[in-house]
Amino acid sequence: MTGHHADAAPADTAPAVASSAVPDPADAPWWTRAVVYQIYPRSFADGDGDGFGDLAGIASKLDHLAELGVDVIWLSPIYPSPQHDNGYDIADYQDIDPRFGTLEEFDALLAAAHERGMKLIMDLVVNHTSDEHAWFLDSRSSRAADKRDWYIWRDPRPGFTGGTPGAEPTNWRSFFSGPAWQWDEATGQYFLRLFAPQQPDLNWDNPDVRRAVYAMMRWWLDRGVDGFRMDVINLISKGEYVDVEPVTSSMPLGAEQYANGPRVHEYLSEMHREVFAGRDAELMTVGETPGTPLEHAQLYTDPTRAEVDMIFQFEHVGLDHGKGGKWDPATLDLRHLKANLARWQDGLFGRGWNSLYLNNHDQPRLVSRFGDDGQGLLEQGDVDGAERVRYASATAWAAVLHLQCGTPFIYQGEEFGMTNVPFGGIEDFADVEAVNHYTEAVQQQGADPRDVLAALRLMTRDNARTPVQWDDSVHGGFSAASDRPDVTPWMPVNPNYATINAAADRASRRSIFRFYQRLIALRHTDDVVAFGRFDLLEPDHEQLFAYTRTLGDRVLLVTANLSGRPCPLPSSCRPATARPVLTNVPDDAAGEADPAVLQPWEVRVVAVPAGVPDAGAGV
Repeated sequence: MTGHHADAAPADTAPAVASSAVPDPADAPWWTRAVVYQIYPRSFADGDGDGFGDLAGIASKLDHLAELGVDVIWLSPIYPSPQHDNGYDIADYQDIDPRFGTLEEFDALLAAAHERGMKLIMDLVVNHTSDEHAWFLDSRSSRAADKRDWYIWRDPRPGFTGGTPGAEPTNWRSFFSGPAWQWDEATGQYFLRLFAPQQPDLNWDNPDVRRAVYAMMRWWLDRGVDGFRMDVINLISKGEYVDVEPVTSSMPLGAEQYANGPRVHEYLSEMHREVFAGRDAELMTVGETPGTPLEHAQLYTDPTRAEVDMIFQFEHVGLDHGKGGKWDPATLDLRHLKANLARWQDGLFGRGWNSLYLNNHDQPRLVSRFGDDGQGLLEQGDVDGAERVRYASATAWAAVLHLQCGTPFIYQGEEFGMTNVPFGGIEDFADVEAVNHYTEAVQQQGADPRDVLAALRLMTRDNARTPVQWDDSVHGGFSAASDRPDVTPWMPVNPNYATINAAADRASRRSIFRFYQRLIALRHTDDVVAFGRFDLLEPDHEQLFAYTRTLGDRVLLVTANLSGRPCPLPSSCRPATARPVLTNVPDDAAGEADPAVLQPWEVRVVAVPAGVPDAGAGV
């Protein structure tokens, strides 16, 4: 959910980590071999023809997901919501928003997923609620309300009049621009809202809040849900409500008081005891944790501590942010990314568990961001060349990610190479974070609108939120009402849907979908992919991402040229003996490959004898 990600200083001193053994392939948790597919429901598929994705649309695409081979479906929020932040402002935790469907339709979807061997996890958003939630309506009704202490209320700063600039209780800033405090005229106090004004933060220090949240979670698990992805769960424990000094960080001012706060591990341990204990072997939990350093990740995911199975950290997706943060995009230095991912691989190996992702609903499209979506070639009229580089770069990045140790996450449309969107003016953007930034930068700070828009086009969350492009029919086959001109999707489909869509990709000899199938099958069947040790090779190489995965006497060598230029392979990556396992070079072109050179965006995966690959004649 959050829009700015970087390390924040932990609010407490992390205790020593109790190291645990590397999972035994024979009895490792099921999710160590699993691949997760994230669905952003409003943009996935529209089953009832109203232009808004829904449960019926998801149900109609389950066979697509089953054929892809994924094990888990993660649904972004489908609860009743006024939709100020696309459903991450929840008004009722125990129902389905009518625009998505009904509880009965949800039950049917869950059963249909289970019938196909797939599990389903829900998005759990409990750092905050909607300001239309019954809990908050009671809390703001009066200072003496039963649930007043369920949220975080504070008086204006001494000497200031409430509601005026500078009167906020602290100088903390919101993730979505502006102060993190919202004035409530009726009761004469501010409430904390780290995100949108309509998203008041819950007071997790109140045990009644925690009991209510745990009861709600049990209600969903009793219904058959298989776990939760926990939105910004590391922000639930706040520290001191005091002014803070500005620091160099893309986390908002004040984050050091609540990112990985003083009681967060206590609360997650309590949650596990109250909700998951006794049935956790069948479930999966992943915590979204912006601003979390490796030391805290080791605590969150250490199985002996019983908090969460894995976390989403954000260091690697902040490496193309400039000094000004997310809205100051910079060119990715591959060396920095390799070092970062290797540090997380090493730091959690045998102590916790990694989640593996480069795409989600908060990130631009991978193939446009770090790969080559072919747009430049299309502008030159080279349609085949554009398809070739989009396929190659999408599959190269997929292999680099999926063949690391951890649980991979695929975001809808990633499996056939959906791209960023050619947005025009600010009126084209729906993302509240992007719109708020534009308003603040242009209207309050005097920035050049052209510069701000250029950054928005690259980095906005809207790039990931346009409707999925299923085929080349009207609106990309997103809506059941595609033949009705009066019905349009809630957000326009990317104009390139006629050539980039699931049906076209699956029929192509260069199919990204088919390549993802092979990656998923490797994780399911090969213990080295699931559990092997990760060792980075050639860390200072600017084009090459190379590493080995080792388990016992078996070694896989992954070499990927993540650039548009040929890449001669160093001797460390040309073993004398090797067995091909996977490549993104089409079969009819494989015989032309130079064993000593990786072509632009080429990836090779080979099995080699145990030990560091020997220099030799090549593969």
